[in-house]
Formats: sequence, C-alpha cells, structure tokens
Amino acid sequence: MAERALRDEPPTPEEAEAVLRAPDEALLSLLDAAYRVRRHFYGKRVRLNMIINAKSGLCPEDCAYCAQSAVSTAKIAKYPLVDAETLIAGAERAKALGAGTYCIVASGRGPTPAELARLADAVREIKRRTGLTVCTSLGILTEEKAKLLKAAGVDRVNHNLNTAEGHYPTIATTHTYADRVATVERVKAAGLSPCSGFIIGMGESIREIVDMAFAARALDVDSIPLNFLHPVPGTPLGDRPFVEPRFALKVVALFRFVNPTKEIRVAGGREETFRSLQPLLLFAANSIFIGDYLTTPGQKPEADRAMIEDLGFELDHPPEP
Repeated sequence: MAERALRDEPPTPEEAEAVLRAPDEALLSLLDAAYRVRRHFYGKRVRLNMIINAKSGLCPEDCAYCAQSAVSTAKIAKYPLVDAETLIAGAERAKALGAGTYCIVASGRGPTPAELARLADAVREIKRRTGLTVCTSLGILTEEKAKLLKAAGVDRVNHNLNTAEGHYPTIATTHTYADRVATVERVKAAGLSPCSGFIIGMGESIREIVDMAFAARALDVDSIPLNFLHPVPGTPLGDRPFVEPRFALKVVALFRFVNPTKEIRVAGGREETFRSLQPLLLFAANSIFIGDYLTTPGQKPEADRAMIEDLGFELDHPPEP
C-alpha cells in the first residue's frame, strides 16, 4: 500500500478495511508504512492550526455530537459573532504560537449577510497583519456567499462531511449528507481551498470508516481533519466511550494510504483519544490543532511544540505578511 500510495494510487476497499482490522502487533509496521508516504510528500514538517470559536451555541441544527446544537443541554458559553478586534487578536496569538492556519468557526446553519460583512472586514486586516492562511467554517454556504469569502481574502473553507453517507441520518436530520457535499463543491467552484473531514467514534462500522476515507478522496479536498468523538454530557452521544487509541492510530494510517498527497490533520478529541500515544499519530498525520477546540479544552501549545521537537520534526512556519 505504501508503494502504491507514493504514486497516489489508493488501496482497494478490502485492503483499507484490513488496515483497521489488523492486530495490534502490526501497528508499528502500519505506521512505518504510513510514514514513508507522509515523509515523501511532507517531509518532517508539521503544520499547526489554531481555532477561534467566533460564535457559540444558538444553532438550530440537531447534530448529535455537538454541544452547540439545538438538542444539546450541555452547559457551554453562548454568544453571537464576536467583533473584528477579537478575531484579529486571536490571529495575532496564533501567529505568535507558530500556527500557519487560523480557523474562524461560527455556529449556525449558515452565515447571515451582516455576519459575512463583519468577517470580511476582519479577514482583510488579519491577512494584512499576519499573512496567515485563513480558514472559515460557517455552515452551509450558497455560491454567492462562497464567492464573497474568496473576495475577502479567505484561503480555505472547512465543511466537514462528519460521517459516512449511510450513517448520516443517525447523526443529523435537519440537513443531509448531500447538503454538505454541495457546500464543499461550491467552495471549490469559488476557487477556495476545500477542507472536509470526519468524526470517528459515533457508532459507525469499519466499512463506513473506509467509506469516509474514499469520500474525501473522491471530493479531492486539500485538507482532511480527523476528529475523534469527545463525548460531551448533554448531547445525544454524550455517553459513548472514547475511541481506543491503537485503533485511532490505524484510522490515521488508513487515511494516509487513501489520501497520500493531502494534509491530514488530527483535530478534536486528540488528547483524550490518543493519550500517551499522541506522538505516534504524527508518523501518519502532518497537521494538528493547537490550543483549545470549540467547547472542549486542548493540550497546552508548549506541550505540542515539545512533542514535535522531541520527535525530530519541525514546524511548517507560516509565510511573512
């Protein structure tokens, strides 16, 4: 699989399923093979991403995993879109911590015209001051809204597929899997870099995880965030267990084999899922989030940088503005 991946040839679905079913004794061999591919396309570089929860809660959607959804009773902060100064300050902190990508995330089905205008003004100033890659995650987008983000200087738009198509109705009913795919296609049509990933641990089958990896390849997205469910009390999935860390490593290796040339970013749930095995994930993934997530805390940035340095890896530094 590694040899073929170096030529950007994916495994068969049956081979991909075998990766996830492999015994733990094969884990280091799998990671060694995944690292051959990761090293070929990305060397030892690690891209750091930092997120700001720009609008929290107040969401009408019923996503079962999300503490901000309409069906959640989780005790989280709820507030409208923050002002431009707060967004700019967050970007400057991200730059100071070595992040190359700054991710602005707002809850809700999609942005209003007023929210888009405020975001556009902030993005222009962020680009001027920091030169960071700016990614936004704003829900469902129309073609017009995607073009407005492009004109404002946004580089990338995230809109996760979250799970396999067949599993989607058990996760959300207020929108469909097809709605999500359509937004990713509109992002690509607007000339924006597409980012779309998944959440592992929501009751999906082995074959459905394989389907997710191939769905990302079919959409030809540039960045694939791999989230691992962090069960939040008060959400419909709040009583699910964390994904077992050795299995999670096999998932990251699988996504590298299926999507060898793409940025694979381990995101939400990283610390609680991988625990002491966190360093191993970087032999397949080439990108992580630093700092806190939307409603859950993350590892301190200093610990992430120490992990990267201890491995002999190096930061993929952002360009100067």
